[in-house]
Amino acid sequence: MEDKKILKWKEAKLYLIVIGCLIAIIAYYQPVLALICAIALAYLIYHYIKTIDNKEKEWAKYIEGLVEEFDSVTKHAVFNMPFPLVMLEVDGTINWYNTRFSEMIDEEDILNINIEELIPKLNIGEILKDKQKNPLEIQYKDNYYGIYYNIVDIKKTISTKGSIIMLYWVDRTTEAIISKKYDEEQMVVCLAYVDNYDEVKNTTPEVSRPLVLAEIDKTISAYAANNNGFVRKYENDKYLLIFESKDLESMQNRKFDILDEIREIDKGNTISITLSMGIGGSGQNPNKTYEYAKAAMDIALGRGGDQAVLKQKDNLSFYGGKTKAVEKRNKVRSRVISHALRQLIDQSSEVFVMGHKNADMDSFGASIGIIKAVKSRGKKGYLVLPGPNPAIINIYNRIKEEEPEYLNHIITPDDAIEKIDKTSLLVVVDNHKPSFTEEPELLKLTDKVVLIDHHRRGAEFIEDPVITYLEPYASSTCELVTEILYYMLDNMEMSSFEADALLAGITVDTKNFTFQTGVRTFEAASILKRAGADTTSVKQLFKDDFNTFLYKAEVVKSSRIVFEKIAIGKLEKDMEDSTLIAAQAANDLLNINNIEASFVLAKLKEKIHISGRSLGGISVQLILEKIGGGGHLTSAGVQLERVSMEEAEKMLVNSIDEYLKEGEEE
Repeated sequence: MEDKKILKWKEAKLYLIVIGCLIAIIAYYQPVLALICAIALAYLIYHYIKTIDNKEKEWAKYIEGLVEEFDSVTKHAVFNMPFPLVMLEVDGTINWYNTRFSEMIDEEDILNINIEELIPKLNIGEILKDKQKNPLEIQYKDNYYGIYYNIVDIKKTISTKGSIIMLYWVDRTTEAIISKKYDEEQMVVCLAYVDNYDEVKNTTPEVSRPLVLAEIDKTISAYAANNNGFVRKYENDKYLLIFESKDLESMQNRKFDILDEIREIDKGNTISITLSMGIGGSGQNPNKTYEYAKAAMDIALGRGGDQAVLKQKDNLSFYGGKTKAVEKRNKVRSRVISHALRQLIDQSSEVFVMGHKNADMDSFGASIGIIKAVKSRGKKGYLVLPGPNPAIINIYNRIKEEEPEYLNHIITPDDAIEKIDKTSLLVVVDNHKPSFTEEPELLKLTDKVVLIDHHRRGAEFIEDPVITYLEPYASSTCELVTEILYYMLDNMEMSSFEADALLAGITVDTKNFTFQTGVRTFEAASILKRAGADTTSVKQLFKDDFNTFLYKAEVVKSSRIVFEKIAIGKLEKDMEDSTLIAAQAANDLLNINNIEASFVLAKLKEKIHISGRSLGGISVQLILEKIGGGGHLTSAGVQLERVSMEEAEKMLVNSIDEYLKEGEEE
């Protein structure tokens, strides 16, 4: 308005100058007429100024009236807002609320009361830090609300603290109920496989066989019916079950107790029946949900069976898996894998073999076995290894003495990255987690990856391998590789060093043939023995120096017993062979009476390494899986980053406690 007024005065000034010039000219010829014109001009100027001033006053009054009317409308709108509104001090104290909010709270006088006392789920501190999503989703009593918040800065007065918080409550109960109903009615697909169907059928007396098979069908059908689902049997040992999501939660709470029901069937069968389940949920469509179920089943079988795995998008949950995997006596699969691997080697330009970080005797021995297979096919083979570590230093030194030509096959990860291409074959042994391999980048540089492992499958897994040979029942990867070589090599011709390397891998993972040892383990050992393996030479590979022996003794001496049957030891000193000492000390702790499992924590550079061992009654794999590790029922490990020794021990104890409580519930 000021700008317009200035513009008008500029125009009036121009007019006055022009008129003044005209009056001056007239005055030269007609002075009297000029005087009359000047008086008339002065009146016009006065009238114009007066008129403008009056209009400005009228406009100001109109604006003031409009502001008052707007304030009145605003107050009316706020007081009669169709949804609850409350104003708070920064400490959460209520200083104003409308009628709708009072009705929602169902309290009459709530002024000067902290809102967190009325609604504990509301966190004012988080709102002030703007760490809450806007709107907040909150349930109060039987209703669901979307709370939009606004922090308004005002001038500090005696009654305020510089700003107020305004909360707008939008009732979303109807939408929440519909959303909940939609989630509850989503389809859940479950695949159920009888792990040892053929074994049960063949070992059950013929007269009892129909009863046993019928009882399996009856148990699975009853389980589906009790959970409002249905079941279809599409093979002798395979079932498809469909449930709604609302029933899945109760199944989870009971930890899929059908696993125990199937195992307890006793209708004349001589061995226990085990079931594996792969459950898929939260898929975008039925096909996606079925894919989740298949992926979950692959994981359940890869972990040894007798368990349920639930996959919901990227989330995996595991139930059961506390029993040993049943050894498969049939060697058909190892023969098929052997022939398929031979074809892949023949079709590849060169072959790279890679184990896990900090290679142990099983990883190294299996790698030597694969290199032997590659050499037998006349191809170039490379073992990816950054260098020897304390766990393999003895066998590495033996290579230098007896088989120096093998050093030409050992290359660093950096050299492997330069050599590998799309036509190369990469064989990963004794590990199935990309992040645990010696060089994860190699997995991206070739299209042909073969996986050979004996650990129970975890959530992290190598993507789309050409061949997957994962057998949790096996004692070691060296056992699997020995069987592959048996079908690939003529007369199992190999050097005594190669045979010793494979036998050493079996020996270390079975703790001298005492754990995770089956018929096929001894068969593999006998094959290697016939090929030239020497048990005395193998024993020499496990000798320790004097300092290592002393450190192991210190760990055992300083260990403590928790939950009456689990030993925990710590190696406080950061040293190169800390993981080896931890593993060996954990084995030694199992020799103590009444100790069923042991864990040893050791410093590994900036990480804390935990080695877990058990006699089979306690699954150290499930315990360490809870804190990011994995492995076997009787042997597992984990490496924790950015935690102290005390924090790692606390995490371990909490995980053990949780595992034992789950066992009590079952």
